[in-house]
Amino acid sequence: MRTVALAILLGCTTPVFAQPAVQPPAPVVVLTQSGAIGPANSDYLQRGLDKAAELNAQLVVLRMDTPGGLDIAMRAIIQKLLASPVPVAGFVAPDGARAASAGTYILYASHVAAMAPATNLGAATPVAIGPQPQPGDRAAASGRTDKDSTPGSEAQSTAQTLARKQTSDAAAYIRGLAQLRGRNAEWADKAVREAVSLSAQEALEAHVIDLIAADLPDLLRQLEGRKVAVQGHERRLATAAAPVVEYKPDWRTRVLVTITDPGVAYMLLMIGLFCLLVEFYNPGLIAPGVIGGISLLVALFAFQMLPVSYAGLALLALGVGLMVAEHIVPGFGILGIGGITAFVLGSMMLFDSDAPGYRIPWQLIAGVTVAGGGFLFVVLDFAMRARRRPLVSGREQMLGATGAVLAETEGGAMARIRGEVWKVRANAPLGRGDRVRVVGIDGLVLAVEPAPAQGDEK
Repeated sequence: MRTVALAILLGCTTPVFAQPAVQPPAPVVVLTQSGAIGPANSDYLQRGLDKAAELNAQLVVLRMDTPGGLDIAMRAIIQKLLASPVPVAGFVAPDGARAASAGTYILYASHVAAMAPATNLGAATPVAIGPQPQPGDRAAASGRTDKDSTPGSEAQSTAQTLARKQTSDAAAYIRGLAQLRGRNAEWADKAVREAVSLSAQEALEAHVIDLIAADLPDLLRQLEGRKVAVQGHERRLATAAAPVVEYKPDWRTRVLVTITDPGVAYMLLMIGLFCLLVEFYNPGLIAPGVIGGISLLVALFAFQMLPVSYAGLALLALGVGLMVAEHIVPGFGILGIGGITAFVLGSMMLFDSDAPGYRIPWQLIAGVTVAGGGFLFVVLDFAMRARRRPLVSGREQMLGATGAVLAETEGGAMARIRGEVWKVRANAPLGRGDRVRVVGIDGLVLAVEPAPAQGDEK
């Protein structure tokens, strides 16, 4: 009977133990792109995608509000996104946000494209990067000097050809992304070639995006049960009750965003140059040298991440050099004027991009030029005057000083010179009250000579 009862009990309890435990849904990782797209944002988003893969997330939501940015940073983000084992939902939010220019490409590359109401995307025409051809450049390069050549029109034609090449390359790139995700490739081509834009509702009707969501919870509810293709495999999303992990920019990203801002990098460069000049003209101050060295190194680190024009950087250095030379070489103001001109041109040419957020405001250039010019023409002028001022202390200041003999001693005499009593020696006999002038110093003995009456000191 005991055996039968035990068998019945095990038979009743076995199904309970055999039931599998309910697994919670995989998390959803939220990344945020706000402002211009640059090297710092690219680094943050790429690390965010790696973090999502480490957490075995089922989805990454990339919340965007951007006017665009650098092409190289955008392409790095898209390459990482396309290779990500975790699907990405691009979400233009909150209300009033935009995904213009580079943001449109990233939205097209996302596995799911969504927008909040009252948002827009488009205007994806690439802007010119690098110096543009000037009239006569092409003719000069080809060696043409005939009267029939029109260098201005040739340069304009060259610029138009370069612009067409950039536009065609960008159009082909976004069409490829559209075909990969099954979205409207025709409108994507227009967004590049004609810089057109769409509102959220228009984008949904034109099959540019997949859905409109009011906020993040609404987006996750709408994505519940949706199938997405990731690296050739189909996955079903379970996002309605999934935990949300928001991966915010860390201190490293915030520091990079700050120092790679063109205005901040420009100011760091100027602070570094001027502080080092102060230390050079006043050795031993220490603080200007330390501040200048740190600022200059941080600025150079930022420049390696930005589209810097080396011609602009060289003009800045030349401008500072010419303004410094104005104090050393008598240039009658020509060197100073040339230095200011080179400084302004270098500031305008410093960054080789017209991308949104990557130009130095002209107000900042004007302010730094005035402040820098005033610093060089006022502060350094005082420094140069101080260097030319005669010595008032030390061994060298005794040469040429005059005084009166107080008493005769064996092998010399004692004289009062500059308020101090010194032992003096001369080639001629000295008497009490004689005026003498110092012509040399031998240890604690001064070599003197008789001083004329008109050279006497009171």
